[in-house]
Amino acid sequence: MAYVPGVALLAALAVGCSAGSDGSATDADSKPGGSTVTTAPPGKYRTLPAPCRAVPGSTLKDLLPGVAELPRQQQEKALRGSPTITYDTDRKVGCSWKADAPDSTRNLSIDFERVVSYDPLVSDDDRARSLYVKKENAAELPGSSTPGTAPEKGAPTSAGGGEKGQEKETGKAGDGTGSADPSPSTSADPSSGTPGTPGGGEDLRPRVVDGLGDAAFLDDLLTRAGSTAQHRTVSVVFRTSNVIVTVRYGEQPALVTKVPDSKELQDKAQALARKLAEVISE
Repeated sequence: MAYVPGVALLAALAVGCSAGSDGSATDADSKPGGSTVTTAPPGKYRTLPAPCRAVPGSTLKDLLPGVAELPRQQQEKALRGSPTITYDTDRKVGCSWKADAPDSTRNLSIDFERVVSYDPLVSDDDRARSLYVKKENAAELPGSSTPGTAPEKGAPTSAGGGEKGQEKETGKAGDGTGSADPSPSTSADPSSGTPGTPGGGEDLRPRVVDGLGDAAFLDDLLTRAGSTAQHRTVSVVFRTSNVIVTVRYGEQPALVTKVPDSKELQDKAQALARKLAEVISE
């Protein structure tokens, strides 16, 4: 009889161990697949190029004709460019150039933005795609797709322009006089800088650009303040993986009556954007 309590104690310990084992099994079963949760992959690009060295000197001389007429020291300073002030050079960098010539003033700027998603379930690429779509929608391209769905990699786009497209064409990239001519048969006139419309030659209106990065678009803005000369700025924005690049190329003629050539500015801005896409991929 003296050994009965000991036997009881051993029995109680056995029951406790058994209960503990059952509880552990239950906890493990209550979290099925917990270890299979994965985070979104990081973006392809982890660094950005040096913006003021991203454009070759020969290209800058072509884009900024006035530079070639400057004395050697001033020419070197003009080609050096002015870096954009940013607070996180790992995320965003830029550079700008300006040159005055007897007939006009040209200005150029480029910006690189490396997009990082802080949501573990959203990839850097998806975050960059979302930001790019916002930029394209804000541009209100004629005949653009439904807001929030930017076409990528050769996706079909509408050739016609809706109500916003007509307002964009005549209000931002219209003719040199600033008058609105809604006629759809207007053709491109390089001498006047008038972007072309459906029905006449090359279409120079703001539009989606094919074959540049994962997605790209071009905007063309003609402005005039009071009696001063007209200033045209062509912007090319493209995304490649988790990097968004913006090229802005503008001209303001010395003569009030002259309108900057839309085709020349667009062609040169697109050519530079393609070179920058190659620089990023190197």
